[in-house]
Order: sequence, then structure tokens, then C-alpha cells
Amino acid sequence: MEQRIIIEMGMGNDLYGQDWTKAASRAIEDAIRHSSLPIFEAINLPHSQMRVQVTVGVGGPVDLEKLAQGLPRGRAEVKAVEGGMQVENPDNGNVIVIASAAVEAFVPPQTGWVLRDQE
Repeated sequence: MEQRIIIEMGMGNDLYGQDWTKAASRAIEDAIRHSSLPIFEAINLPHSQMRVQVTVGVGGPVDLEKLAQGLPRGRAEVKAVEGGMQVENPDNGNVIVIASAAVEAFVPPQTGWVLRDQE
């Protein structure tokens, strides 16, 4: 049983191309930009031990392989679920697409360390 060590959420958009992959990629980048995992160095755990599970909420097709390749560390798994938003500008008909992402990191069970004071 793996242990989840982090979950981050992000939002991304494509303003002009209605490209759901671009919006999802930006949502993933937004999520991981807010996190740092110094625990790997603290417990001498290689990043290859981490499984990264990404869920993107989109309203159209995405290139899951391209999204997985964009993750900087760990073994990536990306899945798409129905979600996102499309917002139309009534003045020119341009449609903005907005995606959301949840990025979770999992590691094998760890023993011998604690995250909080046990006193």
C-alpha cells in the first residue's frame, strides 16, 4: 500500500486556440509550481520511487502521453475526466478553454521516521 505524500491543485487555460492539452498542461504546471518535496533528500529516497498520479478535468480531447512526459519526476500516470469550462466572448465569438488538475505523489510505505512531534 503506497502512501500519498502530497496533493496539489492547479488551473490552466488556452485563450485563443481551444487546445485542451495546452490548458491541461498549464493546469499541471500551476499545481506543481506550488510544491516542493525536500522529504526525498531528507530520507534518502530516490525520485524514481515516487508515483505521480495526475487527474485533469477537461471538456475535450487531450494528449495524455504528452501531459505525462511534461512531469519532471517520478513515474507519471495521467487520466482525463469530464470537467473544465468554456467561456465565449460575445463580442468576437472567441472561446477560452479552462482545465483543472490534481497532482498526487505516492511513495512506498516508509518506516522509521515521523512527520510530527510524538510528545
